[in-house]
Amino acid sequence: MRFYVILVLLTTLVLASVGDRSPDFRNCVTNCIRHTCQTQKYVPPLMHRLLLWDCPQECDYRCQQIITFARLNQGQEIVQFHGKWPFFRFFGIQELASVVFSLANFVPHYRGWLMLKHLNQRKPNPLIPYYIGFALVGMNSWIWSAVFHTRDFPVTEKLDYFSAGLSVLYGFFFATVRIFRLDRDSRETTRLVLASVCVTLFLAHVSYLSFIKFDYGYNMTANVVVGALQLIMWSVYSFTQFAKTHQWWSLMPFGLCVTISAAMGLELFDFPPWKFFIDAHSLWHAATVIPCFLWYTWMKKDLQYEERAEKQE
Repeated sequence: MRFYVILVLLTTLVLASVGDRSPDFRNCVTNCIRHTCQTQKYVPPLMHRLLLWDCPQECDYRCQQIITFARLNQGQEIVQFHGKWPFFRFFGIQELASVVFSLANFVPHYRGWLMLKHLNQRKPNPLIPYYIGFALVGMNSWIWSAVFHTRDFPVTEKLDYFSAGLSVLYGFFFATVRIFRLDRDSRETTRLVLASVCVTLFLAHVSYLSFIKFDYGYNMTANVVVGALQLIMWSVYSFTQFAKTHQWWSLMPFGLCVTISAAMGLELFDFPPWKFFIDAHSLWHAATVIPCFLWYTWMKKDLQYEERAEKQE
């Protein structure tokens, strides 16, 4: 059992925040592990065990709540523990709001996938496979986001970050294919070169974060740069298409990119979770649900426009 005490203290040193640096928190965890896990042989409830909570982790959670409410009673501010705000668990789920909103974002991608499959069966279009890829990558990303916010482990954190990175990079690939019509047979070589470059960059990104250094700053910078490229590309494309078609939906990619970028800005206004459930990160996820639905509205209109344009040629 001493191993668990040492492990928790080492984890505290590595992921230290104001809360877990405090002597009161460390003493609380140490005493809880010694008396609850070692002496009383405490066994967590079944739902907690299913989500892989063990006794030392239960102690860590309990002590976070004890220290947090003690600080509130003394008129002090809420502080973070291990780089995270203290949330209330819900049947073992660590961040309920982020899980709910992650699953809410899964829904439009799933519905979009069904819609695109139906369109492809009715009237195949060379763009549809790339649109379906967008839906599949989106579903994957939000599933792993929900898993990570359910239980924060190093492996679930990496799967969440890597899936989000894949989503951003595929978004760039998808935008390039659509804007420059690389789906056409005459541009197959260019399309394959672009795909090879994107795959290589993604593998290099994952390898660096996995085997060299899990650098949060670098990961954020890489995603912001690729996202900014998409914003520029979709902006130019949207206004060019609007000038040609005079249809409001032509501006949707620009509007959606701006909206999603603005939603990410919610993270800059980080604050302790309201009612210990809602924080800035969960609000960011909530703000992207409607834009996700609207992407597929644009895709359907875009495919209809392409179908009409082909008939006129």
